[in-house]
Amino acid sequence: MGGDVGVARRSSRAAVGVAEGGSEPGSGGRGSGLGGPELVVAVAMFCSEAGARRRTWEASPAEHKKFVEVFKACDEDNKGYLSREDFKVAFVMLFGYKPSKIEADSVMSSKNSSTSGVSLEEFLNIIRKKKEVQLYHNEIRHIFTAFDMHYRGFLTLEDFQRAFRLVAPKLPERTVLEVFREVDQDSDGLVSFRDFEYAMKNGQNEAQPSRSTFGNSGESYKL
Repeated sequence: MGGDVGVARRSSRAAVGVAEGGSEPGSGGRGSGLGGPELVVAVAMFCSEAGARRRTWEASPAEHKKFVEVFKACDEDNKGYLSREDFKVAFVMLFGYKPSKIEADSVMSSKNSSTSGVSLEEFLNIIRKKKEVQLYHNEIRHIFTAFDMHYRGFLTLEDFQRAFRLVAPKLPERTVLEVFREVDQDSDGLVSFRDFEYAMKNGQNEAQPSRSTFGNSGESYKL
């Protein structure tokens, strides 16, 4: 696979004009074409047409019952709320990993001031938002995999052009090139899933500002 990566990187870098000493004719190099707002619109259009949309999630009766049972099991002494440590245990029980310090701090700072911890209602709301983030992440992964036709784990400029032809065929090639340059954060001619996910999330957030959600990578937990 190493050889494929090297060939793809050299080809893609040459195409977008990021190779040393070279640039696309008529362009001043990376970031010299479209302005920020235009790029945001292009990426947001791509996100929308590709089908990655933030969706609401509601627990089934069985799931709701399970979440309540976990809350009660972790609520030592039947206080009616979860302390910081109680919340960590409940989170591990439901999601299989311990929340980061930033995540835990965000939850505890956002709790109702009338209690000393996270109430059942707040706990259920946190779970709902976490599930919505997971659903959105899975949709982005599915789209990335569909565009990664050679299963290499990255997208080249050619992959990007093919993807835009499918979801936004009227978008000018120059715009697609500029979007690729913007998404390719380390300018290596390849777009990793992390690059792709960041662009998808950022594009939608800029186009349609939404409340913070319970997610990963330091996202905050607004109750």
